[in-house]
Amino acid sequence: MEYPKLKSIIEGLLFMAGDEGLNKRQLADIMQLDQELAADLVYELHRDLAREERGIQVAEVAGAYRLTTHPEHAAYFERMAYTPTRSQLSQAALETLSIVAYRQPITRIDIEEIRGVKSDRAIQSLVSKDLIEEVGRAEAIGRPILYGTTKSFLDYFGLSSIKALPEPKQVDLDEALEEQTQMLFERLGERQTTIDEFIPVSHTEQEDEYENNDKPAE
Repeated sequence: MEYPKLKSIIEGLLFMAGDEGLNKRQLADIMQLDQELAADLVYELHRDLAREERGIQVAEVAGAYRLTTHPEHAAYFERMAYTPTRSQLSQAALETLSIVAYRQPITRIDIEEIRGVKSDRAIQSLVSKDLIEEVGRAEAIGRPILYGTTKSFLDYFGLSSIKALPEPKQVDLDEALEEQTQMLFERLGERQTTIDEFIPVSHTEQEDEYENNDKPAE
């Protein structure tokens, strides 16, 4: 197989591996190559990306290769992460937001019981976008945090108060959650919010795109 094809395969593998990355032994096993050849191909891919001034680069962290963004582009990534436009609210985040909006105040554990999946990252994302916030502590073991929506949430969705949320017709919990999420999504589309309309500036955490694949904590 030709080098360009092998490098293309490695690029795809590193993309799929995400933050965990792959070391040269893993790459060699997957591609059925010599380990040193695999390492040379990664180095060549690194040079290709740099020469073409691509938006990603190959970095080696703790012996594993992974694709990363360029530090000099950080300002743009922050702007994207802190601007909750329609395209940047994932299904997991929007679903979590609908649960908080309709059932607040609510704890993370209760959110996860309703969604059926772990929701830490979705909650962190919504907090960083100033759409939900800590509103108190539950009277339970460990005093878990209670979450509620913010004034920015009302502004963002064009609501005069939380009572202005559209009421779902369904009674079944799963169907109600789906309907509530869809109603928020539709209102999100109606708003046509742009970067200039809403830019939170006080938070620094970023959203992970794969929170919907997480499983609930035991």
